[in-house]
Amino acid sequence: MTEAGRVNPVRSSGTGLENYLPGRKIVQGNGEAWNGLDAQIFSRPAQEDDILVPAVAEPLVVFILSGEAFVEEREMDGDWRGSQVREGAFYLTHADEPYHMRWHTADDRPFEVFQLYPGHALMEAAAASLGLKFSATRLRDISAGDDPLVAAILAALADELRGNPDGNACFVQGLAKGLCVHLLRQFSDRETARPLPEARLPAWLLRRVLAYMDVHLAETFDLDTLAEICAMSRFHFSRAFRNTTGQPPSRWFMAHRMERAKTLLRETEQPIIEISMAVGYDSPGHFAQVFRRHTGLSPTAYRAS
Repeated sequence: MTEAGRVNPVRSSGTGLENYLPGRKIVQGNGEAWNGLDAQIFSRPAQEDDILVPAVAEPLVVFILSGEAFVEEREMDGDWRGSQVREGAFYLTHADEPYHMRWHTADDRPFEVFQLYPGHALMEAAAASLGLKFSATRLRDISAGDDPLVAAILAALADELRGNPDGNACFVQGLAKGLCVHLLRQFSDRETARPLPEARLPAWLLRRVLAYMDVHLAETFDLDTLAEICAMSRFHFSRAFRNTTGQPPSRWFMAHRMERAKTLLRETEQPIIEISMAVGYDSPGHFAQVFRRHTGLSPTAYRAS
């Protein structure tokens, strides 16, 4: 299946936050050792034209474990800015808004990254140890950064995660706390107070909500249940989800239904009527209308293209 003359990358088969970032998830941190952290290792495809990265509540650190790629980023309505990155480089962002990324590797082979969201509790404790208040501290965006200590800590955490997803709590938590302190020391603008942040979902909670919706795509969209998962009111949850992802939860649900349908059309021989039911449409005609509106093609034409 091609689009604009290239092969579509294989999307992650997992659920949750990784739905935003294409590739194959190799391992996810679990258990007590990773409390307050969201840690994953991914194999990213050789090329990606444009993805939307959510603006979750905590900072995001991405460390290049292997490979080399030209990576570009832009704000929602901004211009693309890029740099060549290789093993040992890192990205740091504490984005106030969702943003876009794209990349292509130097040798058309996938590359591996370690992705870490240090939670608010860890960042607040680290800030307090420095006499700071994290809510009033702005972390600078770093692209293709080169910092030996950051690289050493992230490489050690990635090795621990790869060796055992449960990890050793003393080792993991000690490294994570040290990383948070170092990031605040080296990459915070202490004289520029952050504005009062809008409501956003932390990475682990966004992953839980997206995973729930992914499992229940064939069912009616249920805002009340999603809000209950987050222990929020409908209004507060909807606002936090939109601030995080750039779109309302119902729109994400609808778009993901269509992505699932595209995958089934592309990778299986299932009849279209079964695919329509698998993504929540009892009427194949209604499914075809929505699919055409989303893709510009009928399900039959999409499968044949």
